[in-house]
Amino acid sequence: MFGIESPLVGFNRSPAVVVAVSRAGGLGVLGASGYTPEQLDAQMTWIEEQLDGRPYGVDLLVPGGSRAGAGSAGPPDPGAGEPAAAADVVAALRAQIPAEHLEFVEGLLRRYGIPPLGHRSRSDRWAASLRPDGVTPLLDVAFRHPIALIANALGTPPPVMLERGRAAGVPVAALVGKPEHARRQLDAGVDLLIAQGTEAGGHTGTIATMILTPEVVELAGPVPVLAAGGIATGRQMAAALALGAAGVWCGSVWLASHEDIAPPEVKQKFLAASSSDTVRSRTRTGKPARQLRSAWHEEWERPGSPDPLPMPLQPILVAEAWHRIDAAAATGNAGARELESFFIGQVVGGFRELRPAEDIAREIVADCVVRLKELGALAG
Repeated sequence: MFGIESPLVGFNRSPAVVVAVSRAGGLGVLGASGYTPEQLDAQMTWIEEQLDGRPYGVDLLVPGGSRAGAGSAGPPDPGAGEPAAAADVVAALRAQIPAEHLEFVEGLLRRYGIPPLGHRSRSDRWAASLRPDGVTPLLDVAFRHPIALIANALGTPPPVMLERGRAAGVPVAALVGKPEHARRQLDAGVDLLIAQGTEAGGHTGTIATMILTPEVVELAGPVPVLAAGGIATGRQMAAALALGAAGVWCGSVWLASHEDIAPPEVKQKFLAASSSDTVRSRTRTGKPARQLRSAWHEEWERPGSPDPLPMPLQPILVAEAWHRIDAAAATGNAGARELESFFIGQVVGGFRELRPAEDIAREIVADCVVRLKELGALAG
């Protein structure tokens, strides 16, 4: 389907990780939501300059006919350059946030000694793209580039996305967390399914990869299925192939790479974490998303704390708070480091050191080949 050497797809919001995975013979996929159209165009142009014709893909949050979203990480700060229309949309959404929630977040930041930013954050502007018409400019940019794949992480791709994919000869993929999600995606006509188990980072359901993958493979028939969630080693990749997957979709593993843009303070917490130190929580996006457990989650779980708001109100509510936490943690603020967290799967327990992303990708594939040969010998 993609002309790649190994059935390894690497999803990350960092363009350098995308390049590394594709250079290693897999398919790098850029987590593109959160960029302005101008920023996305620049990032994709840079990726293409590094890859010299090797394939890569993009992943967007495109509202469609399903709420089966999965696998998206938090967006970068778009900064300046947002259109006025987006500002108007966010302002209208922000007006819907209850005063109780605003007071809770501000009180939490005060208790942990998190200072205000020295500038105005515009990090909540990405929420405007969660409207059906808000993502159109990003789709326009994506399809102007020679992408090999476009994926939707927010349910069933809308007809316009599928139609544009067919017209451009670009396969359209979608992430699923339940068999019923897969049925809807297949009925819509997607070209590739990504069966993401609960072990994954970001938006995820409650069914484990070991159970979900063969269920989706059986439903999919001739449509290829990638297994996702809990895959960070060659042995885990071999297990996914044994379950019937055509390949694997890996996200969390790249957070242990030098190229990933997560703050150093977050990466230090990843290296110290165990596989039981993650939690599915609605407190960052309004939808259940697996992330590293921290004091942030404990505060939201205390008696009397408000319930998280639905998407997109919750990310608008907490966007500036997270920029304040990240900025304070970078200066050594103890309270900020207690709160610090990011989207990560249960594979975090296997992180030992930061490494080049290309080395990680090549090792996963090489170890998978070794394990498959070992299994073949057992079968023979």
